[in-house]
Amino acid sequence: MREGLMGVGERESWTTEEFGASHEGAVGVLLADGSVPDPVFIDMTSAGGGREVSQWNVYDGGDGFVRAPRAAALRAVCSCGWTGPAHTLRWEEYGEQNMAEAAGDIADTCAQEWDVHTVEVERSAVTVPEPLAGLLARVESEIEKLARTAPLAALRAARRLEVIAVQTAYWPALDVSRDATAEQTAAALGLNEDAAYDLLARFGRLSRYH
Repeated sequence: MREGLMGVGERESWTTEEFGASHEGAVGVLLADGSVPDPVFIDMTSAGGGREVSQWNVYDGGDGFVRAPRAAALRAVCSCGWTGPAHTLRWEEYGEQNMAEAAGDIADTCAQEWDVHTVEVERSAVTVPEPLAGLLARVESEIEKLARTAPLAALRAARRLEVIAVQTAYWPALDVSRDATAEQTAAALGLNEDAAYDLLARFGRLSRYH
């Protein structure tokens, strides 16, 4: 995730199966001056070892075991650079509640806003025409159904899909790598440019380091 949005520390994040790390979402934190805070260092040992954390609920202004600035607002963020609207934290209303409890609903709203973002990404990607999209959905459903009674058969069916993907995507991958820019390819697939090139390299059997 871009450091300017959330930092590099450990935090809960979300991805979708199709878009993966190209659209990794999380709850981002803003301070009162509108800046994004640095990760918080949590000391885990007497020798000074620890870890850096950017989880939203550590930014409660505490000065005890974990020292962190106080968040002024939360927002959804995505590794693609998208951000949701800022939701102001009403500290004067929270009383003795810890931040995870007091702002949990706001964090849930951020997750829902990121969900909407990924739906928009899916809509903006190149369309898989019907009836192929319907056929793929039915194949997925049938394999899931088969897995409940015959997991080995389901595994073989999934392997057959893998073979089909390799066989049928070879020439399209070469055509796209020749005719489309990295930016066009990434936008059409809903991926970042590195992930899009990795996909072309895998299906087109291209060198990742050409």
